Formats: sequence, structure tokens, C-alpha cells
Amino acid sequence: MPSSRSSLLSITEGTGQGGSREVRDPSAQGAPAPNHSGQRFGMAKPGVRCRWWVEAVSWVPAATLGGRPCDAKDFGHGSLVCACSATYCDTLDPVVLPAPGTYVKYESSKAGKRLERSEGSFQHNTKTPGTRCSWAPACTPGSRVCPCVAAAMSFTRRACYHPDSPQIPILRAAQAVAKRPLSLYASPWTSPVWMKTNGAMTGRGTLKGSPGDKYHQAWAKYFIRFLDEYAKYNLTFWAVTAGNEPTAGEIVFYPFQCLGFSPEHQRDFIAQDLGPALANSSHRNVQLIILDDQRVMLPYWAQVVLKDPVAASYISGIGIHWYLDFLAPIDLTLSITHHLFPDYFLLSTEASTGSYFWEPRVVLGGWDRGSKYSHSILTNLNNYVTGWTDWNLALDLEGGPNWSKNYVDSPIIVDSSKDVFYKQPMFYHLGHFSKFIPEGSQRVGLAVSKKCRRCDLEHSAFLRPDGAIVLVVLNRSPVDVSFGVSDPRVGFIEATAPSDSIQTFLWRQPA
Repeated sequence: MPSSRSSLLSITEGTGQGGSREVRDPSAQGAPAPNHSGQRFGMAKPGVRCRWWVEAVSWVPAATLGGRPCDAKDFGHGSLVCACSATYCDTLDPVVLPAPGTYVKYESSKAGKRLERSEGSFQHNTKTPGTRCSWAPACTPGSRVCPCVAAAMSFTRRACYHPDSPQIPILRAAQAVAKRPLSLYASPWTSPVWMKTNGAMTGRGTLKGSPGDKYHQAWAKYFIRFLDEYAKYNLTFWAVTAGNEPTAGEIVFYPFQCLGFSPEHQRDFIAQDLGPALANSSHRNVQLIILDDQRVMLPYWAQVVLKDPVAASYISGIGIHWYLDFLAPIDLTLSITHHLFPDYFLLSTEASTGSYFWEPRVVLGGWDRGSKYSHSILTNLNNYVTGWTDWNLALDLEGGPNWSKNYVDSPIIVDSSKDVFYKQPMFYHLGHFSKFIPEGSQRVGLAVSKKCRRCDLEHSAFLRPDGAIVLVVLNRSPVDVSFGVSDPRVGFIEATAPSDSIQTFLWRQPA
């Protein structure tokens, strides 16, 4: 982290509606430097909890860079999808840094743009706002991180796990085309039923006995065996979680695979069984993630587990899911947890749309679902989270297959009857981050002035390892919002965020 440098970056927004006030990003005010070990920025889960975009390909107009445009289809849900087949799919040419003093902008919108590229030059206006901002905690986005289910899988046609996992050929194929090594993490949903108090994969149940006994030792050995077996296929893991949604296993009649743990139980299992098993194996460098459940449990869960020095010595990070975010103010959960435990990364390990019982499962062309993704990513990144995981990269038209009919939506929807797949607005929202924010990037502070009260823009800025700046701006309002971006080392940009749009700006800073 280049702590010897400062960032001068501000954003001015307004449409002439309402008054103005000075607002500073709270995360930029004297935040402590984080531990960089093992941090990743990422996307998705079961089936193949495959995440951060095993390569987010998108489009620019053919006349601009020679990329192939979107084959747009309108299913009547407010925006477009891009259809792909064995013979055609829209593409985005490699991102190239613009010349000094200029910037490139990529824009997607409800109106139909999909990562449309344009260029511009900085203005030099000494009257533009600018406030010195401190470096905020580092993020390390852009790595190809793929989560995998380490025990029974949900997005399959039956509840099972066996060595001939369908994940293996998928991951090997992704690994073969990836430009950089994949970072994989695994998350077990349940132990074998003979270890469980209820003797079933679903419903309320936990491990028999107590930490340190034969059941807990055996379950810890399953983690090692899983890692051993995948290693035989040249698939090695960056991290494992201690268990997917441990509170689900405390719910009577819970319909999916689950294994219940309280924070005290998880703490003792890690301290006595799982932590030593990993440390004494050939997988001792695999990171261990706790919680992997709703952020509403923070900071309490982290306090119980990480205040035990033995358990804490085996742990690298904390995983969170987004399904109960409406019950959990981000400043009272993630920010507090980061300041209590700054040496442990926060990673969003699961999100999906169409998961609530009142929602339609798959909505082809649902722009609002993409905006919901970007809103979550931006608020998480601005509150010390280092990565974001989508549950599934690709599903069928029903939102499956899923043995328990737990159908959801996905960035890619496959219509096997027509041998095509559709890239949803969610796919392009993800690309506004994954294509431009490489691993090792650092989030920088933004000062905001003349804030429009009725048309809040959401944004986050990053310093890339190559010295370039990335700014992502999301407008979820139904009106266009004019704004300016000031980087005193380069100049000033006058811009407009169209209604229901997301933009990514990229420019060089002087050496």
C-alpha cells in the first residue's frame, strides 16, 4: 500500500434540485491499514460457487474498437439481454489505458447500453472542488475467485456429493482459459448424516458430541480429504469456510442441506479440530473463513470466535451473505467488525436475486436486479469488504436445476432447447467492476460536494497497481444526474449519469 502518497479526488453532483452540503466518505477518515494477506475480490457459489467472473466479456460498438455488439433480445421486462450461441457472442476488446490527460468511460443502462465505450479529455479548471482525502483500506479486486461446494450440492438434480463431482471438469475448463490462476474457495453445507444429531441432510441438526471428539475430528478430516482429492486434478484452493450458513442448521424443518453451529461451537471446533487439521496437513496455507452467513450476526459472531486466541490463530477472514441486509445497517455490522478486527478480511460469500418467496425467480432483462448487485458491491467495498460473490454464474430458464426447487436468478440464463444463453443486466453490472479493478487495487477516498438530495449517486474509486484510477458511478434514480470529477493531478471531468445507469471511468495519473 503506497501510504506515502495522498489522493486528491472529489466528485460534484447536482441537477439543480434541492440544496447542497459537503459530505466526506467516512471510510476515508483515518482508517487503519489492513492486513493484505490472502485478500481477494470475487463472485458466485453452489453448483460451482463460481465467482468473479471467469472472464466478464461485454460489448462496445463495432465502430469503436472492433468488438462484437450485443445481440439484443427484449422479453418485456424493462431492459435487454444479450443472446449468445455457439457461433456468436458479444465481446469487449482488451481494456487499454488511455493517453495521459484523457479518460475512457464504459456505460451500461436500462435503455440498452452494454459497456459502451467513449473517450474524453480532462479540463483544467482551477475552481473545481478538491479536498485532500486519506488512503482508505485496500481492496484487492479482480482475481478469478471461484467458490465450490465442499459437501452436498444444492444446484444439482439430487442431494448428493461424490468424488466424480461435475464441478471438476467445469473448473478445469475455466482454469484452462483463465489468463491468471483461479483462486478457489470451498464451502461445506453439511456433514454425512451419520455424524449428525438429526440423522438427516436437512432440518435442525448439528454434529454429534462435542469439539475434540471422534465426530468433530472426523468432520475436520473430511475437509482435508476434499482438498486432497481435488489436488489430484490440479485444483488447489485459496480458502475454505468453516461451513455454509451455520445458523440454518438451528431451524426446524429447514429445507436445504445444513449443519448447525453456534459461534461458540464454531470457535471450539476450529480451535480443537479444523484449525489443527489444516495446519498439520499439506494444505496449511489454505485460508480459513468463519461465519459465511448473514451480516446481521456481526459483530457478535466475530467477537465470540476471534477473541479466542487459539481459534483466531487459524482464521484469515469473515464471510457474509446478503439476504438479511435490510435488517443489518452496514455501519453497525461491517464497519464495526472491521475496526474491531482489522487484521481479518471481510468477504461477501453469497448473493442472489429472485430468492425471496414473493419474487419471480428468473426475470430476463431485469435491470433493477443488476442495479441491486452494483448497489450491494459499492456499499460493501466502501465499508471494508474485499470481495463479492454471486451464488451462481449460470442457471437454466427455471432458475435451476435445483433438487429442492430453490430456484433463483443468475447473470447468465441458459436455454438448452435453443442452444443459446442470455447475458442478463446483472452480468454487465458485474463487468463494470471485474473488468477494470484488478487484484491489488486500493480503494481511495472521495470527497463529495453539492450533493443532490433527491438523486444520490453511488460511487467508489480505486488506485490500480499500474497507477491508473478507476471510478465506478451508479445512478439508480429515474432522472439524469450531472456531476463533475476532480483529480487535481490531472484535471476535471464534466459528466452526466443517465437515469438507471452505471459508468466506469479509467484514467492515468502522472508518474
